Amino acid sequence: MLAALVLGSMAFAQTEEKAKAVDQYGNTVDVKAVSASSRDGIMVFESKDKDYKLWFDSRVQVDFGHYFGAQEWADPIGDGASVRRARFAVKTQITPDWYGEVDMELANGSFELKDAIVRYNGLKNFQFSVGSQKPDFSLSRNTSSRYLEFMERPMVVNAFAPSRHLGVFGKYANKYVFAGASILFQEIEGQETRDYVEANNKDYGMDEGLSYVGKVVVRPINEPDYGIHVGGAVMYDQPKTSDETGVYNGTRFSCRNATNISRKKYIDTDDIKNTDHNLIATAELAGHVNGLRLEGAWMSDWTYMDPEKVVLDKPYHFQGWYVEGGYLLLGGKQSYDSDGAKFNRVRNGRNWGDIELALKYEFLDMNDYEGRGEQAIYGGSAELYGAALNFYFTKNVKIALNYQYVNNDRYANGKGKLYCGLDAEGNATKDFTKVAAADGEAGVNYHMLLARFQVAF
Repeated sequence: MLAALVLGSMAFAQTEEKAKAVDQYGNTVDVKAVSASSRDGIMVFESKDKDYKLWFDSRVQVDFGHYFGAQEWADPIGDGASVRRARFAVKTQITPDWYGEVDMELANGSFELKDAIVRYNGLKNFQFSVGSQKPDFSLSRNTSSRYLEFMERPMVVNAFAPSRHLGVFGKYANKYVFAGASILFQEIEGQETRDYVEANNKDYGMDEGLSYVGKVVVRPINEPDYGIHVGGAVMYDQPKTSDETGVYNGTRFSCRNATNISRKKYIDTDDIKNTDHNLIATAELAGHVNGLRLEGAWMSDWTYMDPEKVVLDKPYHFQGWYVEGGYLLLGGKQSYDSDGAKFNRVRNGRNWGDIELALKYEFLDMNDYEGRGEQAIYGGSAELYGAALNFYFTKNVKIALNYQYVNNDRYANGKGKLYCGLDAEGNATKDFTKVAAADGEAGVNYHMLLARFQVAF
C-alpha cells in the first residue's frame, strides 16, 4: 500500500510539475518533479529544470596496521584495525544560488559532526559560506581523504593546518587564480570538544577566540591533463574555548607518526601556557602531468606569548615540510579541482580501474631550545619515509597499501610518557636529559605496514 502511494505521488509530480500541495504544517507548497539517477555510483535526485538537486555522499574506510622493528627498550606499539571513516553526507543545491550540506562521521561507534554548511553561489566565481567546514589553508588538508595518495596526511599538516571550524568563509576562483579568506570560531569535532567550549564559557566566561585565514593560489598552467599549483597561506590564530578546560590561553601541538591505528603521539609540545596568539604560514607547490602528480609544502608556526605574563626575546618557532608524488601505472590521469584548489579523483586508465605507485618524505620539528634556557620547548622531531601502492577498482573502490619508516629524535617522548632511549646504566628512560646514546641512536625508530579498504557511494 505504501509503495503504491509513493509511486502514485511520483507519477503525479512528474505530470503536474507546477502543481500545488499542502505540507504537514498546512502550508501551500510548490511541487516539482525530480528524477533519480546513479552518477558514478552516487545517488542523485534532480529536477527537470536542474534548479534543484539533492545527493548522498558517503564513504567507508576500514584500516589495518602492523608495526615492527622498534628498539627493544621502546614502549610496545600495538597492531590493530579500525573503521577510519564511516561518513554519511546529504548535499543539496536548493536553487542555483543556494547550497546546503550536512556531513556526519560515525566511525567506531562515535558520532562527530563534520560539515554543516549554508552557502551562497549567486555571484560568478565567488562563494560565501557560514557553518562548519575546512578553511582554505593547506592543499593536503583540503584534499578529500578519498583522494589522498597516502592513507594519512603528513605530520606537519596534522600538526599545523586548521581542520573544520565554525566560521564565515569566502573564496574567489577562476582558471588561473584562487583566493580564500576565513574568520574562524571554535573547532568542530566530537562531544569532548563541545564540552570544553561549554565549560570554558560557563565556568570562566571566556570569549571563544577568533582566527583569520587567507590563501592565494596562482595556476600559470591549468589544463585537464596538466597543470601547476603555486600557493601560500597565513593564519592568525587566537586561543579557543575548544581547547581543554583550564589551559585556555595556551597552545599545544601534537601529532601521530602519520598513522591512525597506533594512538601514540611521540611528538608533543605539551601545553605552552599564556599564549597571546600563533602565526602559522605555509608555502606549497604542486603539479600534475597525465598520470604523474607531485606536491610539497612547508609549514611554520610562531607562537607569541602574552608579554604581561611571559617575556621572550622572540616567539617560539616550529616547522616542518613534506614532498610526495605518485604515478598511475596503467595509463590513467590525475585530476585537479580548480574551484577548490585541490586534487580530485583519478581518471582510471582501464575499464576496471588503475594502479598508482607513490613515494614521500616528510619532516617535523617541534623543538625550540637553543638559547631558551628554562623556557625551552622539547616537543620532539621526526622524519618519515613512505611508499604506497593504490589499487583503484571502478570509480568507487580503492585498496591502499602503505609502508612507512619513521625516525623520532630523543625529545619525542610524548611529553614524558614514552621511552626515548637508554641511560648511562643501560636502562630505558623517558627522560631525554638522561639518554646516553649518540643523537643518531636515541629516539624510537620503527616500521609500519598499513592497509585500507575504501568504498565511496
